Order: sequence, then structure tokens, then C-alpha cells
Amino acid sequence: MLEFIKSPDDVLAVKLTGTITGKDLDAIIDRVEQRFAKPGKIHFYVETKAIEGLELSALPHHFSRSFPLFSKMDRFGRVAVVADQAWMRVLTRFESAMLPHVSYRVYEPDEHRQALDFAFGKELIPA
Repeated sequence: MLEFIKSPDDVLAVKLTGTITGKDLDAIIDRVEQRFAKPGKIHFYVETKAIEGLELSALPHHFSRSFPLFSKMDRFGRVAVVADQAWMRVLTRFESAMLPHVSYRVYEPDEHRQALDFAFGKELIPA
């Protein structure tokens, strides 16, 4: 299940639970494309909880939609991922290593406030 979280215009914030469906992936790509219509970087907050799987039949369509985004990787900014499952945190760290110019951070569920602050750029503002 996908839930969009209220966030600043330059941040896409989502919560994913259970099985990730093709409709979920399409909705996320739609929002990313909307954000790219505006200038500047886009930042991400992704919270996952009890992910049971991914609808494999949706992957070919998802790849065809997401592949063009690789040409815009210079517009990807901060990525904060909160995951309750160790395998998801490991997968995110692997993805981070594959995209070294994107600033990834991985958090445990009890650190979700720090993750939001990072994604929203609040930790970058001196108190």
C-alpha cells in the first residue's frame, strides 16, 4: 500500500507497506515527473514497513517508465530511507553505492524524525 506524506514541493515523501504494486510504482513515477517539471533538485523520504514483496508483473512497465529518469540523476538530491526490515536497509545501501552522487541515508524506524529532517533539508539549517 502506498501513502503520500505531506512534504515541501521539492520533496517526494512516501510510506510503503505490504506488497508494492504496479499502481504504487506508477503513482510514484507520476509524482517524480511532476516534480521534474519544476527547476531544481528533488529530494526523497521513503518509509517502508513490513514489505512482503513486489508485484513482479509490474516491473517491465516500471523499468520502461523509470529508465528515462537516469538522464536526470543530477537533479536527485537527498534520499532518506526508513526501513523496519534489515534486508531493505541493505538493499538501499547497495543502491546508494551504485549512485554515489546521490546523498543517501538509511534509518531505523525510531529515527524517522531525523530522516524527515534530512530529506526536508532542516538539518542543514543552523539553529
